[in-house]
Amino acid sequence: MEVTEVAAAITTAEPSTSASLCSGPRSKAMAVLNEERLEEIISNCERSGDWAPLKQSLWEVFSTPDCLGASWAQTSSPPSNPPAPNAPKASADLRKMTKEEMRALEGEKDVDSLEEVEKKKDTGSEKEQMASTKCTVDITSLRRSYDRLFALDNSIFESGLVNALVMLCSNLEMDLKCKPNIAKDINFLNLYEIVLELPCLGAEAYLENLVPLVCRGVAMLPVEAQAALVRSWSRHSAQRLQSMLENLQQILSLRVYTGTFTRDHLMNDDETITSCTSVIRIVYFAALLGGEQYAQKAVWDTSELPPLETDTFSSIEVAGNSSRPRYHNPLSNALQLSPLDVRVPLIPMEEFYNEPLNETIEMDRDFAYWKMPDQGTNVERSKFSFMAHPFILNPATKAQALYYDNRISMYSERRMNLFHSMMAGVQMPSPYLKLQVRRDHIVEDALVELEVVVLENPQDLKKQLMVEFDAEQGIDEGGLSKEFFQLIVEEIFNPDYGMFVHCPETHTYWFNPSSYESCAQFTLIGIVLGLAMYNSVILDLHLPSVIYRKLQGKRGVFEDLKEFKGSVWKGLQELLAYEGDDMEEVFMQPFQISYTDLFGSVITAELKEGGSEIMVNQENKKEYVTLYADFLLNTCVEKQFLAFQRGFDLVTSESPLHMMFTPQELEMLICGEKEFDFNELESSTEYDGGFSRQTPCVGWFWEAVHSMALEDKRKLLQFTTGSDRIPVGGLAKLKLIIAKNGPDSDRLPSAHTCFNVLLLPEYSTKEKMNDLLMKAIKECKGFGML
Repeated sequence: MEVTEVAAAITTAEPSTSASLCSGPRSKAMAVLNEERLEEIISNCERSGDWAPLKQSLWEVFSTPDCLGASWAQTSSPPSNPPAPNAPKASADLRKMTKEEMRALEGEKDVDSLEEVEKKKDTGSEKEQMASTKCTVDITSLRRSYDRLFALDNSIFESGLVNALVMLCSNLEMDLKCKPNIAKDINFLNLYEIVLELPCLGAEAYLENLVPLVCRGVAMLPVEAQAALVRSWSRHSAQRLQSMLENLQQILSLRVYTGTFTRDHLMNDDETITSCTSVIRIVYFAALLGGEQYAQKAVWDTSELPPLETDTFSSIEVAGNSSRPRYHNPLSNALQLSPLDVRVPLIPMEEFYNEPLNETIEMDRDFAYWKMPDQGTNVERSKFSFMAHPFILNPATKAQALYYDNRISMYSERRMNLFHSMMAGVQMPSPYLKLQVRRDHIVEDALVELEVVVLENPQDLKKQLMVEFDAEQGIDEGGLSKEFFQLIVEEIFNPDYGMFVHCPETHTYWFNPSSYESCAQFTLIGIVLGLAMYNSVILDLHLPSVIYRKLQGKRGVFEDLKEFKGSVWKGLQELLAYEGDDMEEVFMQPFQISYTDLFGSVITAELKEGGSEIMVNQENKKEYVTLYADFLLNTCVEKQFLAFQRGFDLVTSESPLHMMFTPQELEMLICGEKEFDFNELESSTEYDGGFSRQTPCVGWFWEAVHSMALEDKRKLLQFTTGSDRIPVGGLAKLKLIIAKNGPDSDRLPSAHTCFNVLLLPEYSTKEKMNDLLMKAIKECKGFGML
């Protein structure tokens, strides 16, 4: 039955409708609900056995914006959140108001707001208004009411409730499109809060007919209203937010699966998908705001590094963290909230990825939409882009977007090089960043050449990298670059080099605080890391996770010690947990720290001025722990890390990297996945030259692969692709090709690492294939790799 037919039927059967209550004479009070009123109605219906009054009341309230928005109002505002200047004072006052009085109040508030904005828009009054915008629904009372209502037989009221809500949301959507100022009404936020609190939204009737309409309305709310919803939802329990997210993800996935999307009809143009994504964004920021946040610390910035005479890069200007936007979308800016501020959100970030959407999205078109200029910092882009909602994209899809951005930069450098060459009529430098290195002096040669490039023209780092090994033939189509980065990383992190120290506890490497190398050397190492990421090469790095958070612009804090130095973190936790009054006598710990340098010498440093004379006690133990962690993670390696970060920023400062990736995702992007699932690789492999999956030799190959030890599997990846790392998204992203390389022979397998092609003769026996394959992969460096 159509919504209009249902409404007509109810109107005929029940004469006292929403029209008569909310549009009738002034003496008729508005129909509103609260916990006491609903309980009274249900109790009367249970005694009489007649459920018509309940159905009528639900229809009257849930089909009318004014009535629903005024229901379940807080009787008093929380002390920490004072009411908005024009907000109603109590639910009792609202119940006595007629609809005309409500509209008069709304009109006065709209006029006052507009006059105030026009009068004081240059004095920050809009920000004050945004801060005061909030929902005034008594959530606790509302939930108790819903528990009471839905404990009844739902068939009594479900049909009428659904249709009332569909009518309500359809009208609201039209109002938002035609009268944008209506969203300034506080009741507008309240009614969406009330609707989205319904415990039955996951049921089929609500999920298909109602939730998409609600999403379209919420998505059209102004940023300040959405921020108010974030603040309200952040007080929900994690379980309630999780349920809301699951319902939204279900709607989104269903629409992706059932829609017919092509290059001419993109998901970006589907209103249900885009509005649902916008509401998920509100849930995302609510999960951040309600989560466990880091203590506010000063950000790291390369401008903090003092110029040194030995630092040859000190004169080069780099767009460091201080000049990089911290909030990358209007809602984040309104809340002054970034994912980097949150240590443990209410919902894990992985829960926001929508896999069906990631499988269907046309990332090149979406990237083009994202590149379209917006109209201002607080205005949405003219075309919807999922890149502007990176929380819904998994790391593999983000890596694809980053690849497009990097390639566009590379091609732009080529075009500019060609243009200058044609206009000047002279031979211009190479359109590529060429490095010629010797294998036995790879670190020295690479750092010297990169230093020359940076000092002459840092913009050359944005060119595509091409590596040439001295006295070796070969054209770099990607394979030589992979080998170059692998070799240079092995050398740089060698403890004998003295730039990094090995941490046996976690098997990671950390900056050597007593390194004799200049800041310039650490800058060059940062450049190498940035170039690897820029050229889509995954590195075998073993750095603690706090490094990637610091690269994103945040200082290391006490919580980061748990993963970096677990034993130190445990000891400091025991110190914090000690409650005895004899703390000074038990621990005998001054505000000092001692550590051993690379040569075994013990170095002692004060954590604060006069620290050697200050003992740790119950009053200052938290300060001691904070200073201790700050010294280990930040202070003692300040010069080394900031130089390293500056090199990284020389390559990545103009990239969307910092906007799209969380620190955990950045680590995955640089170091690859950790799960070696060769079943994925087998299912995604293609065959050429007469081979197919049914070829006996191919079957023997996969039997051999699945029986290999993990270390041999790494060597196989190294042999076939030039890297033993797993790309973001898993081994399926490698797109391995196995090609026939002639009939049976005693030749070893070979590989084109630039194109991930394995050349395999059609061996006659399984044993022969196994023997020659193992010989090839164990001697793969510089042999058999083309």
